[in-house]
Amino acid sequence: MTKLTFLGTGTSQGVPVISCGCWVCTSPDSRDKRLRTSALIETEGITLVIDAGPDFRQQMLRENVQHIDAILLTHEHKDHTGGLDDVRAFNYTSGKPVDIYAEERVQKVIKKDFDYAFAPNPYPGVPEINLHTIDERPFQIKGVEIIPIRGLHFKLPILGFRIGNLAYLTDFNHITPEEIEKIKGVDILVVNALRKEQHLSHFTLSEALHLSYLVGSRLTYLTHISHQMGRQAQEEPALPNHCYMAYDGLKIETRD
Repeated sequence: MTKLTFLGTGTSQGVPVISCGCWVCTSPDSRDKRLRTSALIETEGITLVIDAGPDFRQQMLRENVQHIDAILLTHEHKDHTGGLDDVRAFNYTSGKPVDIYAEERVQKVIKKDFDYAFAPNPYPGVPEINLHTIDERPFQIKGVEIIPIRGLHFKLPILGFRIGNLAYLTDFNHITPEEIEKIKGVDILVVNALRKEQHLSHFTLSEALHLSYLVGSRLTYLTHISHQMGRQAQEEPALPNHCYMAYDGLKIETRD
C-alpha cells in the first residue's frame, strides 16, 4: 500500500492569487485554498516528498512531518524548488544531509540558486544536500523502485514518477504513448489539470481526463489547479465518477 498526502494542489501562484478578488479566490471553502503543488509519499517504510516549492516549510509543519528519506524533483521551476533552503530543519534533527533526486539540468539550477549551500567553505547552517542524478531509467531508494515518467512542460522535458501502484504527473502538457504504457492500469493516477481553456504548458481539464481514460486508473485525482478552474464544490460533481479534484491535506491510499 502507498499513502499519498497532497501537500499543495495549486498552480505557480497558488490560490487565492495575490490581489485577485475573483469568485474562486474569495471562496470560503478551505478546499479552494491551494498552496503550490507538492506531495508526500509513504510506502514500504520510507517517506518521500515530490517537489519542494515556496510553501515547503508551511506544508511540513501542517502535516507534522518529522522525517523524510528523500525529495524527488520533477523540474527546476521555482514553484517546485523554491523551498529547498528549509531542508536545513531536517539537517538539524537528523544530523545528516537530505537526499535530493533530480536530473542533471535541474541540479545545475539548484546549484546556482542555492550556491551558498555548495560553496567550498559554506557558512554555518546552510542547507546540507546530497544530489543524486536521475534520468528516465528506474532507480531505487532504500529498496523502493521509482519509475520516472517523461513528459513535456511546453518544450521543457520534465519527469513524473510511478511509485508502486501510484502515478504522479504534474506540469505535463504532453506525454507519449510509450510513457503512458509505463503507468497503464495503475490504481491511482494524479495528474495536473490547470483549467478548462487551452494552455501552453499544462494539461487542460479535458486533456487530463482523456489521459485518465487512456491509463485506465481506478481513481484519478486532479492537481496543479488554478483559480480559473472554478470552485471545488461546483466543479467536482461534474467530473466522471472515478475522478476527483484533489485539495490540500487530502490523504489517499492505493490498493496493491
